Amino acid sequence: MKARVLLAIVTVSSVMACVDAEKERLKRTTMPTYDRVSGKLTQLTYDANRNGRVDTWTSMDGARPLLSRIDRNEDGKIDRWEYYDDAGVLVKVGFSRKDDGEPDAWAFAGADGEVQRIEFSSTGDETKIDRREYYGPKRLDATEPSVLARVEVDSDGDGRCDRWETYENGSIRTVEYDVDGDGKPDRRLTYEGTILVLIESNPDGAGRFATRRTVAH
Repeated sequence: MKARVLLAIVTVSSVMACVDAEKERLKRTTMPTYDRVSGKLTQLTYDANRNGRVDTWTSMDGARPLLSRIDRNEDGKIDRWEYYDDAGVLVKVGFSRKDDGEPDAWAFAGADGEVQRIEFSSTGDETKIDRREYYGPKRLDATEPSVLARVEVDSDGDGRCDRWETYENGSIRTVEYDVDGDGKPDRRLTYEGTILVLIESNPDGAGRFATRRTVAH
């Protein structure tokens, strides 16, 4: 009986110690900043991975989040940006492919919370997107991520797409090119798996390709 009581006391003491440690961690890492004039909350820090170090800085408009900047690998450079709308709902997530502390790609989610579109800028300028990836529904296996459905590319940076790609089951299906720079496809390549099987060109006014050449293998 005494052993059981002693074990219970030790267990409770351990739990209380963990609770106290967690409170201390939150106290050290969850730090608000207020506007000196209005008293409104302007920033809130957070320890997302619970290791005792601040890794998230959220700009606030009172109780409404505006933008979260996150250093997930804690190397001193922000590598994730979370943008919120007027209702405080997360609408897009930025990330840095160059890992230079500046966003150069932005992911947008659909109503189901899955990635619906990713926009890329080779210059890191959000107003100059040169690649857009569109994703379809998940496969039957719910553990699989959203499936890449199509891609639009502005390869010369003039603000207009000049290459269009479609995908089936994760593999390239068609690639269309704008050869003359009028913003419309002039040439289309069709693949089966990774094998090129058809080349089409000379579109008419309705965009139908007049010349078709199958590729023998």
